[in-house]
Amino acid sequence: MRDSYSAFTERGAQVIAIGPDTLTSFQSYWAKENIPFIGLPDPDHLVSNLYRQEVNLFKLGRMPLNCVVDVMGRIRFVHYGASMRDIPDNQEFLNVIDQLNDSSN
Repeated sequence: MRDSYSAFTERGAQVIAIGPDTLTSFQSYWAKENIPFIGLPDPDHLVSNLYRQEVNLFKLGRMPLNCVVDVMGRIRFVHYGASMRDIPDNQEFLNVIDQLNDSSN
């Protein structure tokens, strides 16, 4: 999403990554990788539990969970990954955002 970040912001969308790491770990990774969007540390899994993100110890922990949430806080798209590589491509998210934007005009 880093490389397509401008495509998201051009559509009025914000990207937020939530992960199980600590604040220090997040800050270090974000700085090293020059990530332009918000990273929210969730070491106590409070947010991930709210969204029912799956944990699979045989597959290295938390499975990817990707959502598009509208300005009213409603989840409009959700993808629960079956493996660490099971993440939709950015175009799928952009298509959902375009549909939401078109329906609100």
